[in-house]
Amino acid sequence: MALSDLAQPGILAPLPAFGRYLDFRFVDASPQPAALRAALARLASEVDGASAVVGVGASLAAVLQARVPGLRELKDFSTPALPLPSTPGPLWIWLRGEAPGPLLAATRRIERALAPAFVLADAVEAFRHGRGPHGHGLDLTGYEDGIENPVDEAAEAAALAAGDGLAGSSFVAVQRWQHDFRAFDAMAPAEQDDCIGRRLADSEELDDAPESAHVKRTAQEDFEPEAFVVRRSMPWVRGLHSGLVFVAFGHSLDAFEAQLQRMTGHDDGITDALFSFSRPVTSAAFWCPPLREGRLDLRLLGA
Repeated sequence: MALSDLAQPGILAPLPAFGRYLDFRFVDASPQPAALRAALARLASEVDGASAVVGVGASLAAVLQARVPGLRELKDFSTPALPLPSTPGPLWIWLRGEAPGPLLAATRRIERALAPAFVLADAVEAFRHGRGPHGHGLDLTGYEDGIENPVDEAAEAAALAAGDGLAGSSFVAVQRWQHDFRAFDAMAPAEQDDCIGRRLADSEELDDAPESAHVKRTAQEDFEPEAFVVRRSMPWVRGLHSGLVFVAFGHSLDAFEAQLQRMTGHDDGITDALFSFSRPVTSAAFWCPPLREGRLDLRLLGA
């Protein structure tokens, strides 16, 4: 059986028209494992891995005294000039759909299933925006996002883990980036292109892009070992603020952390130009369990 047959289908599926990212927290300061397991069992009856992708945080695994090889909180790559947030949580759910209303209804069902052990701490609305020359969605800056994503078998190899209990599961890094459009709009078009490393007009990579260009900082084939991930990012808007919810699925968290290490200048002292107009305001990692007979396989968690 292929790993993709065991995976939550939403991981490798194309982006939906709308998304809703749910962050849950423990209700109690000292959560009871029995109550958490009961809530997870109810959740497994409410989600299918396609319209709702579920991620489990290291703190939840720790309370359940469960060992999930490779699950950890993200490494801290902050620098004095570039502090990065760390906002881990026990449970993350990505709702996927074609309209906002059904996603709200799904949120309410999931909240009821997880109560009283978990409480919804935050919900971020997201959406697919436009389509670029390569067929991918656009970031709110207008640049095409996800061009370098692996596809087909390469995507499965990049995104899905193997091994006992892990087969078909995935690790996901989630960051909500907030754009400073005043800073971005103050740049000349050529400077904007240099920040990204691609031309806005046709999404083609610049041969003479500076070393700080985002596409050069994150070129997945340039790492040793190669650092391929499957990106499923979506733009978000909340009141006066907006940006991109960066979501990267991998067979481990290593590839994402390697990219973030280079972006923040730890490899060679060069900081990604993306930080000149955007910063992450949240940052967390989760394990997305596989499916078994169409339901979340929570055996590693003892649930």
